[in-house]
Formats: sequence, structure tokens, C-alpha cells
Amino acid sequence: MKPTTGKPSTPPEQWWKTSIIDVQPGEIGIRGYPIETLIGNLSYAQMVWLMLRGEVPSKPLATLLEAALVAAVDHGPQAPSIAIARMSMTCGVDINNAMASAINVLGDVHGGAGQQCMDLFRSVLECASAEQCGVAHASDIVVGDHQRNVSKMIPGYGHRFHPVDPRATRLLALVEQARCEGLLTGQYLAAARAIEATLARRANKAIPINIDGATAVIYSELGFSATLGRGLFILSRSVGILAHAYEQSQAQERIKGPMPPSVPYTYTGPARRNVPSSTVRYENDQY
Repeated sequence: MKPTTGKPSTPPEQWWKTSIIDVQPGEIGIRGYPIETLIGNLSYAQMVWLMLRGEVPSKPLATLLEAALVAAVDHGPQAPSIAIARMSMTCGVDINNAMASAINVLGDVHGGAGQQCMDLFRSVLECASAEQCGVAHASDIVVGDHQRNVSKMIPGYGHRFHPVDPRATRLLALVEQARCEGLLTGQYLAAARAIEATLARRANKAIPINIDGATAVIYSELGFSATLGRGLFILSRSVGILAHAYEQSQAQERIKGPMPPSVPYTYTGPARRNVPSSTVRYENDQY
């Protein structure tokens, strides 16, 4: 007989616990709100906030969240996640497989800059508090530490394609407007601007904030954690992934690789060679 520990077993109904949803026959409650009272009354951005934070946000704050979600939906088929979605569809998989393949590459390198930037903003503010200095000096400390110990590149700044990211310009204008209206503290916006100034001084040229940095400002100002910041980016970019995957499925093309056949890859291995005679297996003087 198996010995008992004396501890009571977990009741089956207690195995999974959630404060998000309660589903009973004929009833669905989201954070305590009957679903039928939310349908038609909440925007999608408000629903996202409710699911993640537990409360319904005001319309102005939901509008700012929605702006960030809209801004990051797509950046063209040259983006790895979008390209993967399109290539997947040409392999004959279903759209959910294509979307999953694309989302799975949104990690630290492609898709993680927003989360990293949110962490950087928080480090600047914590440094300013600990050192009892302004965000400008704290930014210099944090950026210097990052460039020495992590990477010369600062997440959320600069862009390989856009000299000035038009998405970031618009988003930060909305943040500034919300700050002037007293909806936000503006502390993360100040940290973002301080880092931008620090980078310009260190590089002796402008390195403007990009879409990742701008959405990081918004998500931070709205009180989302850095982890949720990455999740919100993935939620936003999933719209672009879906659109590209579906468009590609309508083209009826098969097995398209990353480059057209006219653009060959580069082989870097050994030149053509023979198998060493000492390794060849002979049977009855034949191969």
C-alpha cells in the first residue's frame, strides 16, 4: 500500500484557479462582468485592459493603448515573423500553423526590444531615485552600464530603415498630449527623452526613439509590466501576421523560399572532393 503523507488532496475544482473568468451553464463572467454587458459597450482595447489588469480603463487611456496596438501591427514582409508566416502558407499548412510559426520567432532579438526598453526606463527612474539625481544623469549612468556590459545597441532607439520612425513621432505626441491633460505622469516619457539625448551626445549624432521605444513609453506610462509589454507587441503584430498569411494563401503559390531563385545563396563549405578510399565499403568488388 502506498504510504500517505497526511496532507489532504487537492479538490478537483481547486486544481486550476483563475480570477479572470467564471463560466457556468448559461453564464459567462469576465472579471465579474457578465459578458453580455461588455459586448457592444467595451472597445477591443478596453477588453484587453480588463483581461490583463482586472478593471475597465477610461476611454482616454484605452485610446492610448489602442494607438500603440495599431502602430505596431506590421512592418512588411522583410520582417522575419511576417516572412515566416508567408513562407509557411506556401508549404500548405493551415493559417493557425503559419501564425504560430511566426509568433514563435518573436523573442529577444526580433520582438523583444519593447520589453527590454521598458526595463531600461525603469532602471533610469530607479537610478535617479537611488542617486537622488535627475533623469539626465541617471540616463548617462544606465546607458553607460548597458553599453559596457550588455550591448552597444540600446533597445528602442535607432532604426535600420527609418531615419526618424513616423510611428514613434505620432505616438509620443499622443503621450505628451495625455501628460498635459493630467492622464499620465510623464516620468517614462522623460526617461525616454533623457536616453535619446544621452545617445545623441555619446554618438555625436541623433539616434531617435523608434516604434519599440515609443510603445514602451506608452505601456510603461499605462502601468503595464515589461513582460506584458512584450505580450502586447505580439498581440499587435499578430494582426499583421494574420493579414499576410491570408493574403499569401490566396496567391496559390507553392513552397516559396526566403529569396527568389534568381538570388542564390552563398556556399562556404569545402570544394568538391572524393570519398577517401579507406572509408569506402566494397562488396564483391562493387559498391
